[in-house]
Amino acid sequence: MGTTDADVTAITLTEAELDRYVTHGPTRGLLTGAGLPARTDLLSFSPLRTHGLRTLADAADGPSRLAEELRSRLVIGELLTPAGMERESILLDGVTGELTTAYLFDPSDPRPFAPSLTTLLRFAAVTEELAGLRGRFACLAGQYGPRTVTEASRRLLTLFEEGTDGEIPPYWKAAALIRPLSLIAGPGTASGLTLEVPARLLDQEFGHGRVARFEEVDFPATLTHEPTRRFLRETGLPEDAVFFHADTDVPLPTLREYFAQERPGERPDVAAPELPAHCDHLIRLGYLLEENSLVVDGRTGRVLTFSEPDATLHSLNTDVSTLAFTLWLIHHERTIDAHLGHELSTHAYDDLVAAMIDTLNTLDPTGMLPTTTWHYWTELFQDETGGAF
Repeated sequence: MGTTDADVTAITLTEAELDRYVTHGPTRGLLTGAGLPARTDLLSFSPLRTHGLRTLADAADGPSRLAEELRSRLVIGELLTPAGMERESILLDGVTGELTTAYLFDPSDPRPFAPSLTTLLRFAAVTEELAGLRGRFACLAGQYGPRTVTEASRRLLTLFEEGTDGEIPPYWKAAALIRPLSLIAGPGTASGLTLEVPARLLDQEFGHGRVARFEEVDFPATLTHEPTRRFLRETGLPEDAVFFHADTDVPLPTLREYFAQERPGERPDVAAPELPAHCDHLIRLGYLLEENSLVVDGRTGRVLTFSEPDATLHSLNTDVSTLAFTLWLIHHERTIDAHLGHELSTHAYDDLVAAMIDTLNTLDPTGMLPTTTWHYWTELFQDETGGAF
């Protein structure tokens, strides 16, 4: 390696180190010159510092299974993914300079990633500009809503099309279509909640008449958090949002009332779950799949799940505004994917999952908090067989 000092930002290689592996002129020039960053928001090239240049045959488990044209590809980095997800390695073709990605435990089907290292670094840079609303996205700072999302996605797609002949690799297409969705709602100011959800956003997404709005008579006395009451009155929640179904037939019950009144004797062979000590302050808004009640703490506005089988509470969302954003995000992704012929969910599922989790965490970091031991949305997104997307 040309550099091993962890304090040096750029990772460079010497001509001698490249001689056996890289014959592509522009790639050699970059690796021996400006070098690669150890880490960006999306990518890490630190494996080069740890292992030096390795062929896929040397790095992969069971290299004898690899096709001959794959064995000489070079493992130069990896995609940064949300906690709990396997990381794909970034592979370099030393002859053409092209980049692909693959899992080292099963590298037999690499996916296109970028036509060159220069293009890859540009893709990463413009995606970071979007996240920070700077550079080519600075004009969108302070703007939120559907038009802002559309414009940010259009700009990112246009930037990714440059140098790819319009064939945007799946990872970057997922980034361009999903990451701008975090601009749908701005930070909460007047509402007293995390987000200012645009008026009628849920109606536009789920359909007129399919969003439940509640009246004062629907609220139990223990729902004292006024921003939550106002949101449920004025903005509401979708009645049926694929994985969430709202309670709309009766006034919102506390968790104790729900089990005492709504399900008496429903399953006499199964004992009722032991309820939390503060169950009178937990108001049931509806249910998720797999016997999970969705509840809001009437004192704080915090949204949680109550798992009936194991009688446990888990954090779900910061409040009802980020719950509404999550439900909108899941539904809107399905709309996008349907327009693409299910391209994202069938050909880039892991890339889609990473983009969705990062987008959710941008506006609601509940799933990343050290106090969150299990997170329904994160688990759901990663369950490919469960059909979240």
